[in-house]
Amino acid sequence: MFSPLALRRCAFALFTTLLLASAGVFATTASAAEARADKGFENWIQEFRKTAIANGISGEVYDRAFKGITTPDQWVLDKANYQPEFKAPVWQYFDNRVQKRAVRMGKARKKQLQPWLDKIERRFGVNPNILLAIWSMESSFGAILKNDKVMRNVVRSLATLAYADPKRKKFGRQQLLAALKILQTGDIDESHLTGSWAGAMGHTQFIPTSYQAYAVDMDGDGRRDIWNSVPDALATAANLLKQNGWRTGQTWGYEVTIPKRKLPAGKLTLRHWEKLGVKRANGKPFPRPDDMAELKLPDGRGGPAFLMLKNFFVIKRYNNSDRYATAVGLLGDMIGGGHGLVHDWQRPFTPLDAGQVEELQKLLKAKGFYRGEIDGKAGSGTRKAIKQFQKSIGVEQQGYPSKEVLNELRKH
Repeated sequence: MFSPLALRRCAFALFTTLLLASAGVFATTASAAEARADKGFENWIQEFRKTAIANGISGEVYDRAFKGITTPDQWVLDKANYQPEFKAPVWQYFDNRVQKRAVRMGKARKKQLQPWLDKIERRFGVNPNILLAIWSMESSFGAILKNDKVMRNVVRSLATLAYADPKRKKFGRQQLLAALKILQTGDIDESHLTGSWAGAMGHTQFIPTSYQAYAVDMDGDGRRDIWNSVPDALATAANLLKQNGWRTGQTWGYEVTIPKRKLPAGKLTLRHWEKLGVKRANGKPFPRPDDMAELKLPDGRGGPAFLMLKNFFVIKRYNNSDRYATAVGLLGDMIGGGHGLVHDWQRPFTPLDAGQVEELQKLLKAKGFYRGEIDGKAGSGTRKAIKQFQKSIGVEQQGYPSKEVLNELRKH
């Protein structure tokens, strides 16, 4: 006879054996599923090879491009599926982009590249200050190209989207074919064909189909190299703007003051807007009163107002966003020596410049509240850290990157 203790031990041993066995089965099943997922991607690569060849891409180029690529890039899928918690307020968008550091760097790059900028302007007729602003907005004057965390293998990224992202499957396939054609032309080799999670490439962040349409060999070395040649990248951006109707010698828009009464929607001549009580914010007259313009109020009636001209809508062909085009225009004007806005954005706090935001981030990190990059940009991670700090000192948790918060951080 077995004692009750022995029976319990036998029962426990049996339970443990069954548990371990089932765990082993589960692990084996999970491993098999993972292997099947990778195998599925490899099969997809082999199938897509036929499509690529049918579109004029050689088998040799295709095989070389996919050498060593056997799994999708999960980071790309995470970025594709990321949904921001909220839309950034207007002041945050512009504070992170139209800032003193960007203006200072833009002026320095302009001085360094003046001969090239003059050549590009003569060839394409595009204001070089706008090109410098786009360069700043797209890649922080090339700084992101050195960040291995965000610059990925374009072929793998686009294949990942084509294979595993139902919403971007068509985009991924189309852009992947274009990327393979770029490799086939010899403008860049596969080891240097890098870009964002969605395949935006080079200093001025062109997706492959846009690269095919607008890429320019400005420096004359026989390659359209927007990754390593700043003249090529800026000329490519200028070509896009020119081909989409850029008006040489004209601005993108004017900051204005508006009357209290309701104003019409749509485009009117500047002369007509002036009769309705809309005036330039700096008090100067409109130089071409017959130009057509559309009123934009990106921060509502309490914020800056703008009359946008043709070139504003051309900039939107680069990125179809009113905020983006406005930021490019404002930053370009300031790089060119302008003084910025007359009427500032509506903020519920006293703002910081980029250097002060960096100090704020460093202090938050030193106190254990912040784990992100020290980049002078007050994104969601910085605002979350500010709230945690504010909670720790028992004040209202607003999360604003303000001078008031910076002063509190300096004291504690």
